[in-house]
Amino acid sequence: MEAVLGLMVILLGLSHGVETYCDGRQDGAQCYGALRGTVDIQLMDSTAEIPRYQLLKNPLVILFVRNNTVISNTIVHRSSFFPRNGTFRINNLSRTDSGDYTLETFDSDGKSSDMWTLQLIVQAPVSSVLLGSECLSQGEMRVSCSSEGGYRPQYSWTLDGRTLSDSELLSVNNDDNIITLKQHVSGRLVCLVRNNVSDVSKEERISTCGFIFINCTSINGTKIIGWVHETHNTLCIEPTTEPTTIRPTAVGTSWFIFGLKAAVVILSLSGIWIYFIWKKKNNTGRLCCPTKDGISR
Repeated sequence: MEAVLGLMVILLGLSHGVETYCDGRQDGAQCYGALRGTVDIQLMDSTAEIPRYQLLKNPLVILFVRNNTVISNTIVHRSSFFPRNGTFRINNLSRTDSGDYTLETFDSDGKSSDMWTLQLIVQAPVSSVLLGSECLSQGEMRVSCSSEGGYRPQYSWTLDGRTLSDSELLSVNNDDNIITLKQHVSGRLVCLVRNNVSDVSKEERISTCGFIFINCTSINGTKIIGWVHETHNTLCIEPTTEPTTIRPTAVGTSWFIFGLKAAVVILSLSGIWIYFIWKKKNNTGRLCCPTKDGISR
């Protein structure tokens, strides 16, 4: 029972290992495999026309095939060879699997006909990524990215699926994998960590740190341009969301109202005066022309 459980654990671990592929058909090919993962090395296109061949790691023969039949495989417990497509698969890779591998083919007379070498490099994959963020005093946001495992990981950043632009970045520290974002930046931020055998990403939806940009005149007449926290915005007379407008002072308002009233009075008096002039002329016209009986009409 314990042996069965142990075999299940091993198979489960292998099924979750990182799988990589390598084209080893060219001399000098460089292949990468993930530690405790699986690598498929394609050694040749077809083995049907090759009567005999062997794979060596350094001077040791680890695989020997004759007439498409595997005669020997020194790591058969964790490897497989597929003659149909010439692929050699190695499972549960360890660091000792790194090294130079040489494939040598022979003709029907047993003479060496061809030989080429590939290099296999086993590296630890990236296992996890951590993302942290904090707001700075002026509303900028500092974001750090770190990873566990992984040999020589490379870091890259995207915002809403695109590369961060210079207008969004205040500073970049590639040594510590820290970026500082400007005050207006928000969206889906992703840190991608990769090396030759794996890539893992971590994302976080970020928003602004509550700062707003103001461009206004203070109470004492000082021009203020910059970022302030929205809840502490007591520097401006006018709201920062509206353009600054020039409003009349109290004295100017009084003179304006006085002038408006005076104009109304003048227009009213002018109207009354015109009415009486018209009335007088109308009455005078009626009295100027008496009839024969002496009655004016």
